[in-house]
Amino acid sequence: MKAYLTSSAVILALAACSGQSGAGYFDREAGSIADSNADFGNATMNNHLAQTGQMDLTIDLAMRFNAEVEETINFAFNSAALDNDAKAILNLQADWIKQFPEVRFKVFGHTDLVGSNSYNKRLGLRRANAVVAYLASQGVNKDRLEAVVSFGETQPLIQSTGPERANRRTLTEVSGFVENHPSVLNGKYAEVIFREYVESATQLPRGTEIVTDGE
Repeated sequence: MKAYLTSSAVILALAACSGQSGAGYFDREAGSIADSNADFGNATMNNHLAQTGQMDLTIDLAMRFNAEVEETINFAFNSAALDNDAKAILNLQADWIKQFPEVRFKVFGHTDLVGSNSYNKRLGLRRANAVVAYLASQGVNKDRLEAVVSFGETQPLIQSTGPERANRRTLTEVSGFVENHPSVLNGKYAEVIFREYVESATQLPRGTEIVTDGE
């Protein structure tokens, strides 16, 4: 009887420490405590929201692209040539884009405020075209680069009438999905995540030593 009372006391104490009352504590679903921080089920929740049309996956993937890859490259004055820094960023963009064959992109061209609006419109287009051509040279299907758009001098980051490198830029953004049809990714959100999961499991870090148990 003493052992039984001691075990009961321990169970009640653990329940109290976890913030749960004794009544109904053993009636909860398995894992309910582990998922109390609302993180454990996020992948399932996101897939459900995507398939039921409750989450805009274009926005979701655009935010991910923005978080994982630099979207912007800059140019020299009156130039659409890609320097080494620009190419390094575009290489990373190309690697990211190739991981998601379902996704389409737009490239927006910008200039600073020097020169006429009509000239800068053409210059912004040349810059955007240069980015599209480079991404295609790195193995990105050109059909997935949905549009090339020039804003010219109309959207400066810094208001200056003089030469301003920050304004001389292109911006690469997620724009939608292949064939522009909502069913393209319906049911495939989990497939994308699963593909990345499998790939991560098949690549060991360089220098990893594999140890097996002997017979």
